[in-house]
Amino acid sequence: MSDLRRPDAVRRRLRPQTRTATRTAALAVALAALAGGTAAATPVHEAGRPAADRHESSHAWPQRLVDRSPDLVQPKALTVDRSIGSRRAAQEVHLAQQLYTFWNTGQQRYLDAAISPQFRDNTLPPGRPQGPTGPAFASRTFRAAVPDLTCELSDVLVTGDEITARLVFRGHFTGVFNGVRGEGRPVEFNAIDIQHVGTDRIVEDWHIEDNTTLLAQLGVNG
Repeated sequence: MSDLRRPDAVRRRLRPQTRTATRTAALAVALAALAGGTAAATPVHEAGRPAADRHESSHAWPQRLVDRSPDLVQPKALTVDRSIGSRRAAQEVHLAQQLYTFWNTGQQRYLDAAISPQFRDNTLPPGRPQGPTGPAFASRTFRAAVPDLTCELSDVLVTGDEITARLVFRGHFTGVFNGVRGEGRPVEFNAIDIQHVGTDRIVEDWHIEDNTTLLAQLGVNG
């Protein structure tokens, strides 16, 4: 999530990086979804399979990759490239569940389980520390304004060593933002993440948030 103290942060584009075709395509789809608002949830399904195999895939294989533990967020929709193998696919889905359970709860243990000590934020907002302390800092800052923050894991796309996620954050502005105490107005906005997975944890990411909507809901847009 971007630094709320910088309303212009939403205007920043992702830094020029050497990206795979998958990342470029995923980001294009992600930004389109973000611009269009919350999309309807789609069934859990699998990418890259012949049409004859998709019925079984959509109802069986990807669902077996999801950790159904009650403490973890559950993806509303999941698309998985089967070519990476069941073990790697399950690992990446589980990392996504852990990371976004952190955003859903603010509990540090989920963040520690999801990201590497060498984690790097490639779209680092001004004022946020680089590295694994950055997401924790962002969570604390935002929860100071929206203490009941939740994170819905609306869509997950697993391709190769990357996880693309569309998120919906919700809550109420009952805390303090820029010295102003909220009066309980509701907050709901979208975000898109691309996570790069290393051997066992997430090593870097790219992200963009609908800060225009968020700041308007907080009542700070002029």
